[in-house]
Amino acid sequence: MSATKPDAAHKRLDPAILNMLVCPVSRGQLEYDKTGQRLISKQAGLAFPIRDGVPILLVDEAEVLDD
Repeated sequence: MSATKPDAAHKRLDPAILNMLVCPVSRGQLEYDKTGQRLISKQAGLAFPIRDGVPILLVDEAEVLDD
């Protein structure tokens, strides 16, 4: 049994999921940064990574954004 590598299409964030997610800090809307593969919370000033198509909404994993 051979394993196949997921292509870039499998790593995209489903828009339906994005509409359901909110920032765990501010409870505000998240913006999808396709290039950086992250979700941006402007209210909290944080960027949450997306790994293999899965949003990581843990504050400890978030990057603090510069203004």
